[in-house]
Amino acid sequence: SEGRGIRSAGVDIPANCKIKKKEHSSQASPFTTQPRRDSLTKTTSILVQFMMHMYKMKRPILKVDMLKIINKKYKNRFPEILRRASFSIEVVFGVDLKEVDSTKNAYVLVSKMNLPNNGMVSRGRGFPKTGLLMNLLGVIFMKGNCATEENIWEFLNKMRLYAGKRHFIFGEPRKLITQDLVKLKYLEYRQVPDSDPARYEFLWGPRAHAETSKMKVLEFWAKINHTEPSAFQSWYDEALRDEEERCSMYIISSMS
Repeated sequence: SEGRGIRSAGVDIPANCKIKKKEHSSQASPFTTQPRRDSLTKTTSILVQFMMHMYKMKRPILKVDMLKIINKKYKNRFPEILRRASFSIEVVFGVDLKEVDSTKNAYVLVSKMNLPNNGMVSRGRGFPKTGLLMNLLGVIFMKGNCATEENIWEFLNKMRLYAGKRHFIFGEPRKLITQDLVKLKYLEYRQVPDSDPARYEFLWGPRAHAETSKMKVLEFWAKINHTEPSAFQSWYDEALRDEEERCSMYIISSMS
């Protein structure tokens, strides 16, 4: 799509960046848009809540239990409802649905990264922050592997996340991104060299490099936009180079 910017995960992709999109794809962030109002939206939302509850309880999710909470008139559309719920959970929370027992139709939710407390960062109530972290890593990657604090807040504000204002999923965002995720070494938050007055920027932290990759982050963004990673041309090329370097480093380390 040329001539206008494309919003990926709440971030404006430059208008001069050519991105091929699948037909009927969504260009909006899953965090900011209202769900499509159809007969299955409420049922899908209820299923998402149930699945996230089971995830927090560290218990498997059984098809028989999911069917119990779905309106009887929608039971024949269970596969579609499950796909919708799985997609929502992945793009918002950064958690994948995996089948672990095909005979019992048992599933578990697996975080894309190893954040503490099932992705909730700190103990207690709350929701996984992995989806937000994957988006932040994407912003940093697409801004040349270093995003200014202004870039990050522009992105967060589009998600309706504001400094000092608690969000029902992500908590207080400034503390999360400048303290919690920095302390856990998923983000690096540093002063821009020679800036006066002081300005700050974000980079990937060592744990982000260890637990994910540019390609995985690009795949995450592509899924949100219902397209393929190769649609993000220049970033896809960089991600491929990164994969090759990782492979070479692994071979060298295994030989030493």
